[in-house]
Amino acid sequence: QVQLVESGGGLVQAGGSLRLSCAAAGRTFSGNVMAWFRQAPGKEREFVASISRSGSSTYYADSVKGRFTISRDNAKNTVYLQMNSLKPEDTAVYYCAVTEVPAYTFSPIRPGMVAYWGQGTQVTVSS
Repeated sequence: QVQLVESGGGLVQAGGSLRLSCAAAGRTFSGNVMAWFRQAPGKEREFVASISRSGSSTYYADSVKGRFTISRDNAKNTVYLQMNSLKPEDTAVYYCAVTEVPAYTFSPIRPGMVAYWGQGTQVTVSS
């Protein structure tokens, strides 16, 4: 059974930092493009960042570019999201995702291309 377990969320003041982790179990995902999404109350789930299979390429939503960094450790079957200079509008539930994207592209990934979702971790940024 495939399982994605996120950790690292919490409450932080504006300008602070958090590091999210997503550990995968049940199978290896080194052959998959990985991504992070987020969903704020009353809003649709939106793409945040993606990373290629090797980790050499990354892409970010404009709203987080320059503040967030996605990375992966294929040996540990884990993907990370380092979030710096957090803003109140970053408040959301963050989900890691194993995608079915056949080839990496520098463009947002649609939720429909996600094969597996994590359970989500809450990030709250106070002003």
